[in-house]
Amino acid sequence: MNKVYPDARAALHDVTDGVTILAGGFGLSGNPENCIQELARRKVMGLNIVSNNCGTTEKGLGVLLAQGQVKKMTSSYVGENKIFEQQFLSGQLEVELCPQGTLAERLRAGGAGIEAFYTPTGYGTKVADGKETREIAGKHCVLEHAIRGDFAIVKAWKGDAWGNLVFRKTSRNFNPLCAQAGKVTIVEVEQLVAVGELDPDQVHLPSIYVQRIFQGTGYEKPIEQRTTRKRS
Repeated sequence: MNKVYPDARAALHDVTDGVTILAGGFGLSGNPENCIQELARRKVMGLNIVSNNCGTTEKGLGVLLAQGQVKKMTSSYVGENKIFEQQFLSGQLEVELCPQGTLAERLRAGGAGIEAFYTPTGYGTKVADGKETREIAGKHCVLEHAIRGDFAIVKAWKGDAWGNLVFRKTSRNFNPLCAQAGKVTIVEVEQLVAVGELDPDQVHLPSIYVQRIFQGTGYEKPIEQRTTRKRS
């Protein structure tokens, strides 16, 4: 039952070329920084990555893009990354754009054992090209399929040795959804505590979804842009 690994290198030891990885985070908030750094160090190639976005040119998942490790990106936002733009326009990077709410629901469906669902979002746009559509309750809907991954890399604020997780503020975004939809879910936490220390009522994601967990180190926690006003 003990799922604790000493570090990212040990936890990601069997991630190979060509796998599908679900990566938590929203922008650069809640990024699994240690896992991303380890993937960059190992230079596993041909990755299919599902994440809300692909980081910035120099931060987050953008590090993997810069090294040519990403084959396909499924995401809802692609701004703030010049390398992403260059690789997409040159045909080096395959991109599947998905509305943010639909992406979240596809991940949730993957974790819940739901194979597909209908949604009105995207009907009549390029998002619906090649997909089954039908009218339900007077609304035109698009059939969207669940997303699952070979691995999920996730960042939580606190977790115990069994893999019960607590997320903090904005970092509780796509992380729980990715965790539920991964065949092997690898979690890095800022605080790793003993079993029994977490209040059960405060657990955001139960241990059943987690296969591996380790305590991360050296968090930078970057943000895309900082906008402040002058003090009066």
